[in-house]
Amino acid sequence: MSIAGFALTLLATTSPAAIGQPPRDEPIASTAAADPTAQPAEDEVQDREGTEIVVTARRRTENVQDVPVAISVIGSETLDAQGTYNINRLTQLQPTLQFFSTNPRNTFINIRGIGAPFGLTNDGFEQGVGVYVDQVYYNRIASATLDFVDVEQIEVLRGPQGTLYGKNTTAGAINITTRAPSFDFEGRAEVSLGNYNFKQAKLSVSGPLSDTLAARLSLASTDRRGTVYNVTTGSWINSQDNLGLRGALLWKPSEDLRITLSGDFNVQDPICCGQLYARVGTTQRAANRQYAALTALFPGYKVPSINPFDRLTDLDAQLAARNELGGASLRVEWDLGPGTLTSVSAWRYWDWGPKNDRDFTGLPIYTRVNNPTKQDQYTQEVRYAFDAGPLDFVVGAFGFYQQIRTSGVQETGPAASAWLLAPSSALSRNPSVLNGIIAENDIRLDNLSLAGFAKVNWKVTDALTISPGIRINYDKKDGLYNSVVTGTASDGTRQVVSSNPASPYYNDPWTAAQRGTQASQFFEPEFSDWNLSYDINLSYKIAPDILAYATYARSFKTGGINLNGVPSRADGTPALDVAQIKPEKVDHFEVGLKTQFWDRRATLNIAGYWTEIKDFQASVISNVSGSNVLRGYLANAEKVRVRGIEADFSLRPSERFSTYVSGAFTDHEFVKFVDAPCPPELAGGGTGTPVGPPATPGANSPANCNVSGQWLPGVSKWAFSWGAEYNLPAKILGRDGNVYFGYDGNYRSKFSSNASRSIYTDIDGYSINNFRVGFRTGSFDIFGWVRNAFDQDYFESLAVTPGNTGLISAQLGDPQTWGGTIKLGF
Repeated sequence: MSIAGFALTLLATTSPAAIGQPPRDEPIASTAAADPTAQPAEDEVQDREGTEIVVTARRRTENVQDVPVAISVIGSETLDAQGTYNINRLTQLQPTLQFFSTNPRNTFINIRGIGAPFGLTNDGFEQGVGVYVDQVYYNRIASATLDFVDVEQIEVLRGPQGTLYGKNTTAGAINITTRAPSFDFEGRAEVSLGNYNFKQAKLSVSGPLSDTLAARLSLASTDRRGTVYNVTTGSWINSQDNLGLRGALLWKPSEDLRITLSGDFNVQDPICCGQLYARVGTTQRAANRQYAALTALFPGYKVPSINPFDRLTDLDAQLAARNELGGASLRVEWDLGPGTLTSVSAWRYWDWGPKNDRDFTGLPIYTRVNNPTKQDQYTQEVRYAFDAGPLDFVVGAFGFYQQIRTSGVQETGPAASAWLLAPSSALSRNPSVLNGIIAENDIRLDNLSLAGFAKVNWKVTDALTISPGIRINYDKKDGLYNSVVTGTASDGTRQVVSSNPASPYYNDPWTAAQRGTQASQFFEPEFSDWNLSYDINLSYKIAPDILAYATYARSFKTGGINLNGVPSRADGTPALDVAQIKPEKVDHFEVGLKTQFWDRRATLNIAGYWTEIKDFQASVISNVSGSNVLRGYLANAEKVRVRGIEADFSLRPSERFSTYVSGAFTDHEFVKFVDAPCPPELAGGGTGTPVGPPATPGANSPANCNVSGQWLPGVSKWAFSWGAEYNLPAKILGRDGNVYFGYDGNYRSKFSSNASRSIYTDIDGYSINNFRVGFRTGSFDIFGWVRNAFDQDYFESLAVTPGNTGLISAQLGDPQTWGGTIKLGF
């Protein structure tokens, strides 16, 4: 039985319905809230004329419409109603949020097109989007692929953050708040069933243990059959098997003191993750070394389907994506004088156990490419939020220490010689030459970050507020990369494959061929630096329900180190001059208008921004001197620019109807990037001159490409989300309630899915449409749903596979899914 299957069985025996306890008539949150950016659930603060959403984005409780920041808020009921149970699905509600994941470790979250380099995983750099759960910073984006557990609401802040709390982030922050322990007994249970054997269950129970101590225990489980069939193994892959547990104790010895101890455990253990054959493009590699000619060397081999949306694959290596993380935190909040002193102490761990097929075919080229990783992180934050009269401020300090240890292995198989060596070489016809080359990788990172920050709000008048902020940051990274490659020499002995010309087997023909595929490398990079960032915000209340604001921020993303290997020099030593990655330097300008009208039945928020980044951290690829090995690593693009306009509109003319629409226009480009990796149509050829035309087999290729003026990867120029819900009073089975119908959708225009834009990896625009219909009372909700109702075929990402063979792999979006959900409150 799977992890999630066991949890579902447990929930079935502990839910109120199963033990015969009728649900109480206490209200639970309604799914009527249609606007994820402005409409709350019923358990959020409301008034008769409209709605008020309370946020803590500035580490104090305030109405979101009074916060002079571009911020979107999604309540728990909107998440549940629209099936948004992880950050991947959150992108369907947030037009400016981009999420790409081929497996939990290879996951990228961007806001407004910036945040993380696209297409390359490296433990030695930082994310530009901060993920916080109950004020605890999550350094690994792998956490974003797991299910939300008992979430109260999510705040998505756009633009640089860091002068208020936590880790410095240049693109934005995602603040996730879970439900706190309650001194009144309460509970929630939810079960969903759907096609693809989809099963999801959630349970949350909270109540008092004494007059001063309350507890909450929550469980979430998701299980789903894969959506891709592997003809080699006869199994469905890219499945879901998630389990999340969270517990919290709240001790409240007085009205002025609140101490919360919480812990969580999350595990994901699906049959995952495989990418499919998408298409083949022509590169500049010799024709006999491109995909069609290479597959012809294996009589009888044929890809199961050249239409990726047949959802068939033939991957022959074992697949796994076990992703486990958890931790504990202690939060102390003490109302001290006119302010609140807060301390947040946390420890988190992350264990990643992958098994991959990195040749993307059914041929035994690479039989193992697995890099299991273990991480421990410790964070401590202390801050004081003062609020009195015309002046309030937040001042604090943040400390972060992270230790990552990766012990990976990569092994080639019997098809490697024919696939990886030039056909003109007799060695390519000998499977033993490259069969069984094993690279054992030891990768280590020790990462320290210390910061002090302050933010002041000076109310010059009742209408005008000036808010300057400052942050000083120190970062230090110490790394180690040690890859020991062992192969079989021509004399039949196992020998280390060294790039050092002094090695005794350096000139052995088999070893030379192996070195051209993979070679040992050792280096110990390090980085340390101080950085200063600051911002100033002006806000003006034009009217009680109209707020205008303007912001300038000078921010940075700390530098890093390359921990996936670097190019080698001619003498075989690593090129340590590219082992360090310089910090990004960010200049950000933003203006916005927040309005409510029609007795607050309508909300319209608009923001315009302009962001320029110098030394943008980006992916590059370089040839190893004297061989055909390609090394991908991170370097700095001279300058990028992202600018755009965002708008969120919501309308609730009556209790019966609500609707929303959000949109974003994003203009994005590499302003200057002259030594970028070349797209596949300009890669794989010789290194001489003149450079040949794109997609010409056997032509010379440039060493790198000038992509100045081209798109950034992963960003659509246009993105929208929208939805509506209508309800009518009804009485069913003696219960008074509402019958309701809901619809939501989203659209994003064409975007590039490669580090440098390619004619083979643009993804066409697509739209997803979802429907739901149900009946709810104050404590009961049952509804049916269909997501991707029109079964839209779409790619989440396209990737250039190694070796310049022209093969393009695909990560597919979900097909049409449907099912039903029952929710109980007690």
